[in-house]
Amino acid sequence: MTTIVESRTASAELFVGAIGPSAEVVPSVDALRHHLEQRPDEFAVVLGAGVNLTAAVSLADTLRVTRPALSVILLRQRVDSSVLAEALRSGMREVVEERDLTGLSLAVRRSQSLYEALTAAHSGHQESAPGRLITVFSAKGGVGKTTVSTNLAVALSDAGHKVCLVDLDLAFGDVAITLQMSPVHTISEALAIVGDIGSEELRPLLTKYSANLSALLAPTSPELSEPIGRHLIGKILTTLKQSFDYIVVDTPPAFDEHVLQAFDESDLLLLLVTPVLPALKAAKVTLETFDLLNFPRDKSRIVLNGYNPKIGLSPSDIETALKSEIFVSIPTEPTEVPASMNRCEPIVTSHPRNPASQAFVALARKCVEVVPTAETDARPGLLVSANTDGRSLFRRRSKTS
Repeated sequence: MTTIVESRTASAELFVGAIGPSAEVVPSVDALRHHLEQRPDEFAVVLGAGVNLTAAVSLADTLRVTRPALSVILLRQRVDSSVLAEALRSGMREVVEERDLTGLSLAVRRSQSLYEALTAAHSGHQESAPGRLITVFSAKGGVGKTTVSTNLAVALSDAGHKVCLVDLDLAFGDVAITLQMSPVHTISEALAIVGDIGSEELRPLLTKYSANLSALLAPTSPELSEPIGRHLIGKILTTLKQSFDYIVVDTPPAFDEHVLQAFDESDLLLLLVTPVLPALKAAKVTLETFDLLNFPRDKSRIVLNGYNPKIGLSPSDIETALKSEIFVSIPTEPTEVPASMNRCEPIVTSHPRNPASQAFVALARKCVEVVPTAETDARPGLLVSANTDGRSLFRRRSKTS
């Protein structure tokens, strides 16, 4: 990612056009310092011609020690020997004339290549360990997939994990309204990305909910979802794993191509069922479909949502019918859960002591126990487990294996 320090709107737009839409703009060096605290993977900083040379030199002198892989590119209206000398002494990578947009573009590309080479050498040429992807699914509508997905994502993020919530109900997704987020950017904009889709290309499409939780929202209208194919979804989910500890995927009630791709990328699948016969039937058919698709059933988990000991099917009835144990039971909450949804606030946030909230926290804890990230055990105070099985759960197996 590249950050541009430029207070002039017209100039900033020109620079973004030369570098690419993933570039971000801040108005001052002070704003940049704060911005960089939140961007540990930034590879280039472009200082506009309006930035005072003394301030630019001071910044570069600091960054060459604290962020040696980060390149500082200085733009000047006119480049002379005195400017070049100051830039060289302070550790700036390049100095470019402000009007040379092609030169700026090439300088940023060289900075990215240098960053990748330096960070690869520092990490022993090993990619960072991928995050884990948890898909929430039911073939039956109205069982609470979005409620479970949003509360699970918030619970994981509250525990200190970096989480991305993906709304894969592309035609009628409700994650945005459930969390009261304005979908300025959505997943449909990934169609415009030329070439490979990396973390830098996806980051501008994410909507920030909290310090540890971002969301990739569904398109704002159904027709925008039509061109989105399975391959694009797979690339997006794979890329998100490189930037987040956990990706939680909310799904529509259908075995469409996007859902099947999510299954393929998943490390854990939560199959929702409510204590009523239609939902139980849908869950049973879903498990049978997993067998037909050669998905390893033992890697999915049953989540009973809306459990009430006084009415509906009992947990033992459900376990007998599905021949699977219930992973977590989320109690019915006829007052607070609907009220929290109408307030666009997850119940784990609005009423943390509520039994439903505690069940969502328990669900998050158990998910981490089943699919921990590589870094989980090294993080004090987080949900940990000795289980380190990192195999993908839903890769289709051959009939002969």
